[in-house]
Amino acid sequence: MNIDSILNYLGFMAVSVGLLVAALAIYLQVTPYSEIKLIRSGNRAASLSFGGTAIGLALTLYGVGTSTWSVMQLATWGAIGLVFQIVSFFVVAALIGGFKAGIEEDKAGYGIALGCLSIAIGILNAAALSA
Repeated sequence: MNIDSILNYLGFMAVSVGLLVAALAIYLQVTPYSEIKLIRSGNRAASLSFGGTAIGLALTLYGVGTSTWSVMQLATWGAIGLVFQIVSFFVVAALIGGFKAGIEEDKAGYGIALGCLSIAIGILNAAALSA
């Protein structure tokens, strides 16, 4: 193991974690409810939704990370993939009627649907970004 490998690893982790945190912060701002507040109050639907979204976002970064050795490419394509992932939230929310009320009323089905669809989109996004 050489110092270049360690520095490359640290660069990839720093960019990946930074992008993930930024994307989650943006996601929390665009959702029509206070997801963290709902999670803190024990709302399972919000927890499932947020957890699935975090996994979907991380999968997107995984797809980019497995196909490049460049931290700059990771940052660029990772950001593009994460924007797509967040935009997909609006599509899913539009397709699922009563989404806001379903999450706020702790209807687990809404959280499971959004979480699973976020993961599915993350897998597709990862595949597209690693091609």
